[in-house]
Amino acid sequence: MERLREVLGDDADDAGDVALFVDGPNVLREEFDVDLDDVRETASDAGALAVTRLYLDEHATPELIQAAEARGYDVRVTSGDVDVKLAVDATELVLSDAVDVLAVASRDTDFKPVLEKAERLGVRTLAIAPGEHGRSDALRNAATDAVVLDE
Repeated sequence: MERLREVLGDDADDAGDVALFVDGPNVLREEFDVDLDDVRETASDAGALAVTRLYLDEHATPELIQAAEARGYDVRVTSGDVDVKLAVDATELVLSDAVDVLAVASRDTDFKPVLEKAERLGVRTLAIAPGEHGRSDALRNAATDAVVLDE
């Protein structure tokens, strides 16, 4: 909670249910060395995790899928564009009014409209960058709060 408390201040105590959406192809890259447990912990600092999804493409190994599921992720493998599936699912969830915080772990600016839509609907947003090198200024600026995972 301390990492996010620095960003949210006292609002961290008032955070509600969190939906975490992880852009696997853009986060789980060798140059970032991201641990899925760290991503989950960072998102849980914003509140209770109601949704924890990892989106992967058809090139994902069975070992990666199994490891993610063992860490509590709902893994979604798509043969199409991961970005589109994640964006549609996240927007649908925000529109359903089911969560208070939308956390997106990515370095892809394609998710900026999703964060902006959530903000307009009163949902707090959190952009989680896989590292300083993988940080998107567009996502950081569109989100209520932003966190960079330690490299």
